[in-house]
Amino acid sequence: MDAAGDRAHAQGGGRPTGDRGRPPRPQALRRYGQNHLVDRNVLQAIVDQARVEATDVVLEVGAAGGLLTRPVLERARLVHAFEIDRRWLPRLEELAAAEPRLVLHAGDALKADLTVLDPPPTAVVANLAYNIAIPLIMTTVARLPSVRRWAVMVQRELGERLFATPSTKAYAAVSVLTQLACRLEKVRPVSASAFRPRPRVESSFVTFVRRDSSEAPDADEYAAVAHLVRLAFGQRRKTLANSLGGAAHAGRTLTRDGVRAALRELGLREAARPEELTPPQWRAFAAALGAEPPA
Repeated sequence: MDAAGDRAHAQGGGRPTGDRGRPPRPQALRRYGQNHLVDRNVLQAIVDQARVEATDVVLEVGAAGGLLTRPVLERARLVHAFEIDRRWLPRLEELAAAEPRLVLHAGDALKADLTVLDPPPTAVVANLAYNIAIPLIMTTVARLPSVRRWAVMVQRELGERLFATPSTKAYAAVSVLTQLACRLEKVRPVSASAFRPRPRVESSFVTFVRRDSSEAPDADEYAAVAHLVRLAFGQRRKTLANSLGGAAHAGRTLTRDGVRAALRELGLREAARPEELTPPQWRAFAAALGAEPPA
């Protein structure tokens, strides 16, 4: 979802203030998954929950009319704002011209190289379109180690999946990969009535933070675990031995017997399926598979 509904304008001291002389706001476009946030009470609660600090460099994706951008600018050191819908650019360009701490990026954030953003983001604060939420979160978790905090509006189903527990319907690859790197802070349900057009689903505002390096895998280990997790959950009805047998891992081809042996080593069922392993068990499982003797 994208934030919209702003009347504010930047004046005096570079801080956003009000202005009524604006053309009508663009209508939401389905192809971008836009549902504009119109409830200002919800918006204020979101900004408070995000806990942006004066030292933060914020990445916002889907800035639209800048309704979320402006209050975040009041708290952050700098905001990198992405917007793919060119109809919103005149408003954002006007704000960026008045506020040098706003860096506007016109285009698709999923196609951009976020690793070259300067200065690098330390927080993600965004009202995410449903169709980009998972890839955007996964990309920033895996590829932007500078990001320490996420405060994102997402479809409620995804909010539940991010920190779901094993052996539940909601538990998925995104659950494992998010929890390996991050810990949950807070989930705030947001009614569909807070948006226009009203979405067919409920939403949640979710805040989570990156784990300390002492308890999280490094980039190489995370990538290796992620590869196995995605392969296994892509065939979640199969046992791990069947879904991972024949897969490449740690420079070798896994065998079904080797997968079963790794599960036994961890005290898990040989016929275990992907949703049965906790995130720490997935990490240990990947390590055990890496130590499997070549077939």
